[in-house]
Amino acid sequence: MKFDEIKASFWSRDTYGVQPALTQATVADAEKVLGLRLPESLLGLLYVQNGGGVTADRDAFPTSQPTSWSEDHIPFTELMGIGTGEHGLSLLDTPYLVEEWKLPSPVVLLSGDGHYWIGLDYRSCSALGEPSVTWFDTDSGADLPLAADFRAFVEGLQPLSRFE
Repeated sequence: MKFDEIKASFWSRDTYGVQPALTQATVADAEKVLGLRLPESLLGLLYVQNGGGVTADRDAFPTSQPTSWSEDHIPFTELMGIGTGEHGLSLLDTPYLVEEWKLPSPVVLLSGDGHYWIGLDYRSCSALGEPSVTWFDTDSGADLPLAADFRAFVEGLQPLSRFE
């Protein structure tokens, strides 16, 4: 399924973690705080809904090797939006979380729980480049590249039920 088709049905109906509606000013402020340009594909989803739970049709990503989570996939049940702490974790919490969990940098964390994080990985591109998406396992210290970019990551998401 192509990204534009996915965009319309990406989010679950759950409102937990949903930040206030995204504005261009909020995006500009976030990019300034993070020191990076966020991918257009990510912003496209966040303009539809600024973070929260993803639909059960798209809550896992297949992996080419085992992780601490599973032999063949990782969870992706939510995507952080851009906002303040009153609505749950936000992409703006990345600098604190990177330091707290001793993660590589520069990255922007998209989802996770401390034992693992899924993030935009800017280590092999410039701050203005198109980051890949990587799984960061804080328990083992390993990281696993998942997709060349955020659009490819979203297009590769599958139902968790497929793996059970």
